[in-house]
Amino acid sequence: MTKERPQPAIWDPEFECMHVDALRALQLERLRKVVRRLRNHVPYYRQKMQIVGVTPSDIRTLEDIRKLPFTTKEDLRLCYPYEAFAVPLEKVVRIHASSGTTGKSTVVGYTRKDLDAWTHVVARFLVAGGLTSKDVLHIAFSYGLFTGGFGLHYGAERVGAAVIPVSAGRSERQIQLMKDFGSTALVCTPSYAVYLGELVQTLGVKPQDLKLRVGFFGAEAWSNRIREEIQAKLGLFATDNYGLSEIIGPGVAGECVYQNGMHISEDHFYPELIDPDTCEPADPAKSGELVLTTLTKEAIPLVRYRTRDICTLLPGTCACGRTGVRMSKICGRSDDMLIIRGANVFPSQVEEVLLDVKGTLPHYQIVVSREGALDQLEVRVEVSEEFFFDEMKKLQEMERHIEHKLENVLGIRSAVKLIEPRTLERSEGKAKRVLDLRPKE
Repeated sequence: MTKERPQPAIWDPEFECMHVDALRALQLERLRKVVRRLRNHVPYYRQKMQIVGVTPSDIRTLEDIRKLPFTTKEDLRLCYPYEAFAVPLEKVVRIHASSGTTGKSTVVGYTRKDLDAWTHVVARFLVAGGLTSKDVLHIAFSYGLFTGGFGLHYGAERVGAAVIPVSAGRSERQIQLMKDFGSTALVCTPSYAVYLGELVQTLGVKPQDLKLRVGFFGAEAWSNRIREEIQAKLGLFATDNYGLSEIIGPGVAGECVYQNGMHISEDHFYPELIDPDTCEPADPAKSGELVLTTLTKEAIPLVRYRTRDICTLLPGTCACGRTGVRMSKICGRSDDMLIIRGANVFPSQVEEVLLDVKGTLPHYQIVVSREGALDQLEVRVEVSEEFFFDEMKKLQEMERHIEHKLENVLGIRSAVKLIEPRTLERSEGKAKRVLDLRPKE
């Protein structure tokens, strides 16, 4: 049971519906200020500009942005903790950071003006996705150094919704609080929303027992098939949103009620699409790596930040009336690509195949191992109880069917293992889809 589409609404029509020519002029003005700010206040960036031989005066058109060097996560790690700041620490009123699981954390700071802008862009996508001042928003994101909880919290308060800062964990209590408090809107990762939908069924709670109306899901890539699963099990209208801590947190882009691409707040973030291998501009209609430049950030402005996220860009006015460019759902990450026996494999490709097979559940794990000199690929996928407890012959036929479909898409053979429902570990945060057991080179 899916709630009907909410009525379209626009939070900030002056900028969200700005004529493209006026938007480009505004972007250029703000870009030139950002470049001057970086040159004058961030030594590591001044050095990068000197190496490529570019100065702020060289930025005369938006196309001149290509003269500027890229910024990477490694650049920010080298600046740990505060060397990337473009303002004195006394001007910084909030500090967030990444988990640092693959190295030093990337530290991000916010001035009061940054926090106001952050709140504003989050309010935009919440209103675009159907949130109103009458809603009660249940936030099941973690609060802390992770930007998700605070970003959605303050954006929703700006809209006027009542916010329940539940944070992550204690899933049965999450559902009880939704019932008791009459939550009408939900924020969490899409994989956790799927788990909550399963738990609702296990506890015997019907979607109509909840008052959920709309849901805002981000922090990981997810497909439209996952959207359908969430909408059916939780009885709400689900939209996608995109952000990353290094740029601002959630609020870079978000879907409107037409669910046809995420509207980028282009007055705050300038998007490019590049070929991740050559770093040359990619066709916006074809997939490429998203590169973002912050146009209004004070504490940590970033120019040409390589997000590593793969998507397409969708130009043209949307049915909702917004005029800026939209980005597709993230279809993979350039640094998450697995190279297996010479083939490039993205988890999203595997997911699309699995969810197209009747009886599979949206819970899977890709296991990569090595036997001798040869890489092995195994895909473990949960199937519904009616299929798992079917006769062995039918299960084997299903495994062969999925193996054949995967080979057609990936170009390599893989082993498929069908497993019982609720076998794979559930995560309250981002789902862990890949287990790479190959020895480190």
